[in-house]
Amino acid sequence: MKIKANEYEPKDIMRIIREWTELTQKEFGKSIGKAERTIQGLELGETGYSIKTLLKIAKVHGLEITIEKKK
Repeated sequence: MKIKANEYEPKDIMRIIREWTELTQKEFGKSIGKAERTIQGLELGETGYSIKTLLKIAKVHGLEITIEKKK
């Protein structure tokens, strides 16, 4: 599955990634060393996340992050 991140809000990207893992917020948080409440905040847009967090998620869950220059 693939998404164009530019077309989504950061909170929606986080929710989509978690849903792809088929984990609950609690399970997903545990897999990356974050509390369930933190994951809730990320998905609600109350909390921001860094590229470092995104890279950790990608590594743990076998995702690929690609940045491509527009033509």
